[in-house]
Amino acid sequence: MFLYYNVVVARVYAISNQKGGVGKTMTCLCLGDALAELGKRVLLVDLDPQAGLTTAFGLSQDSFTNSIYEVLLGQVAFHEAIIKAADEVPDLVPSKVDLAGAEALLLGIEGWQSLLRKAMEEAKSYYDYILLDCPPSLGVLTILALVAADRVIIPVQAEFLALVGLKHLCTLIEQIKKRFNPNIEAKILRTMVDMRTLHNREVAAELERVFGPRVYKVIINKTIRFADASYARESILKFAPDSKAAQAYRELAKEVVKDDEEAGSARS
Repeated sequence: MFLYYNVVVARVYAISNQKGGVGKTMTCLCLGDALAELGKRVLLVDLDPQAGLTTAFGLSQDSFTNSIYEVLLGQVAFHEAIIKAADEVPDLVPSKVDLAGAEALLLGIEGWQSLLRKAMEEAKSYYDYILLDCPPSLGVLTILALVAADRVIIPVQAEFLALVGLKHLCTLIEQIKKRFNPNIEAKILRTMVDMRTLHNREVAAELERVFGPRVYKVIINKTIRFADASYARESILKFAPDSKAAQAYRELAKEVVKDDEEAGSARS
């Protein structure tokens, strides 16, 4: 069971985009570390059967017993799958390849859309932020995350084709909002941007023009440091703490916290 109680209920963020290779898992990992640096208690949940986030923590499939797979199928309680980390480091609910076969099983459960939200309910009293790393698809696992989330962060590359895929995800979010989660909101994070190219600069500017305040001010620029950090199984904040990329994710964390503080003030 939990040994810490938080007066404030955690904010749940889904990191989602059906397009792979947009920095989704890296964003989940780096934002988690940046929020932890700000003194926030953070839990990361790996909902991707590819288990990239789990691998980034240096975990192999045989190094843990319980995962989000067992949680969703009702075999263990959510807190039993949490791997506790050191202070100022996010905790983790890992994933495994078995999760790929869970979607068909989940569809046979009545009210499956709310399984994750209900499973996490107790944990929300023990963290400030819960970040859900979604798979690169708009299937069952992503729907579970969207139903459970307060906000969606959509990492988007500054490329024209990425804008086409963004439309499909926004449509799904609106459907989730109407049917299951009326309070969900979405914001766009521009990632892997190469400001040296005219195309990237134009798309980055177009995103801000079209979506306005629904786009984070910070831009995550493309750098080889991300590949190096992934190879080292670390976030950029651990691998290259003084880099511009690390600082960009610290700025993102500040924007996230500011948004939540303003939302809290509006509710009170």
